[in-house]
Amino acid sequence: MSNLKIYDTTLRDGSQAEGISYSVMDKVRIAEELDKFGIHYIEGGWPGSNPKDREFFEKINRIRLKNSKIAAFSMTRRPGIKASRDPNIAALLKSGAEVITIVGKTWDFHVTDVLKTTLNENLAMISDTISFLNKKGFTVFYDAEHFFDAYKANKEYSLRTLITAKNAGAQSLCLCDTNGGSLTSEITRIIKEIKNKINAPLGIHCHNDAGVAVANSLAAVESGATIVQGTINGYGERCGNADLIAIIANLKIKMGINCVSGQQLKQLTHLSHFISEISNMRLKNEQPFVGDSAFAHKGGMHINAIMKNPLTYEHIEPNLVGNHRRILVSELGGKTGILLRAKALNYDLSKTDPQTKKILDLVQSLEHKGFQFEAAEASFQILMKRALKKFDNFFELEGFKVVIEKSQDKKITSEAIIKVKVKGVREHTAAEGDGPINALDNALRKALKEFYPALSKMHLSDFKVRVLDEKAGTAARVRVLIQSQDEDDIWNTIGVHENIIEASWQALADSVEYKLLKDKSNPVDRR
Repeated sequence: MSNLKIYDTTLRDGSQAEGISYSVMDKVRIAEELDKFGIHYIEGGWPGSNPKDREFFEKINRIRLKNSKIAAFSMTRRPGIKASRDPNIAALLKSGAEVITIVGKTWDFHVTDVLKTTLNENLAMISDTISFLNKKGFTVFYDAEHFFDAYKANKEYSLRTLITAKNAGAQSLCLCDTNGGSLTSEITRIIKEIKNKINAPLGIHCHNDAGVAVANSLAAVESGATIVQGTINGYGERCGNADLIAIIANLKIKMGINCVSGQQLKQLTHLSHFISEISNMRLKNEQPFVGDSAFAHKGGMHINAIMKNPLTYEHIEPNLVGNHRRILVSELGGKTGILLRAKALNYDLSKTDPQTKKILDLVQSLEHKGFQFEAAEASFQILMKRALKKFDNFFELEGFKVVIEKSQDKKITSEAIIKVKVKGVREHTAAEGDGPINALDNALRKALKEFYPALSKMHLSDFKVRVLDEKAGTAARVRVLIQSQDEDDIWNTIGVHENIIEASWQALADSVEYKLLKDKSNPVDRR
């Protein structure tokens, strides 16, 4: 099915997700990235609803896109007026979009209880709006809102809305599972019935409220849909929309449908991560195909088999979608995981080498205490180098003190005092921070900055705390995970202790030492 098209609605439906708010330039950057990837249609927004979307269309019209057509979205005209007099329709004419997508009511319940109009007037609204835009020379797509619920409630009327849209000049009829509650078997059955009754190109638009939006979209294609709508990473209102990342990968790899080229498919992971960053939404590690854990292996039996043949525990080659295989180090991974990590660090170990067993025993002992090295590879690299006596400390801690003070005006201040020795030079510094960990971080940097100027290029980007034994209450051991980054890299470190400050110090010290190790910094001799 080489004529299948991908229709992205991240800039409209995706922007309705809780926690997402795109600026105009965010929307432009996303549109450019979608075009670069090869998306066929990009729904830019609803120009009649807000100034931001109107400005987006003004800006995107000045950019020459190579692969994508921009679509503008709106509802049918309002009841009781002509399409030519409706402000929403007027905004579409000014948008400069080549494609217009009109959403209309197909469920009689919505017509009478939401629009508060008659069933015949709703049909007139669909016909008048589409025929008006069609005569103006636009390519018009019709989104049949709530279609599957409508069809189950009133087959005759829902079909009349589709026939009306087709006769008015709609070039595609998109069947929407707007509430996201339909099951895959229902989607398949209804689309096949529609195809037997209406000779028109069909599209599919699924929401994920029942957790089956991707499956429903793929089933719709198998049943004859030729346009698939969705959003990148499944962003959208409530439980989100169908995830185009998983849809595209499955269409191309599993179903053999050339909706994108093989070279474009290799950019899928990049596209997913890029849009998650612009959206300020953390990408799930478990995201199919593109997540960090999508091809991560932890169990010893799995790792052993993977090294003999990746097909044993991977459904595709990771590089097909631009991702990569990861071998995690844990108490479950056995010696194979240790050997693979050692190889990555250019250390020649074998299963019979006593050093291998030493490192494995150390990992198993630490994980028994609560460490989790698959989530902190930077800490594991330092641990391995120390175990192999290949690590020279960049500094030595002599002690620190953290003071938290709450004044009468309820202002809270944190101060850290630290003593470290760097190449024989003792540094004794103090610094304040927004909290005790930030103060400790600032004090350590202050003590090291003249020796290691590169530390100014790194910062902590995430901080997570997990209580390991809730029954122990305030005496429980805690695990601290710190994510750090510089201009080129992101790394994770870990600390575990009953005292949260000590656990944080362990992760913080590893973070700084990993940066210095990575950059191979040399201290300046101040004596």
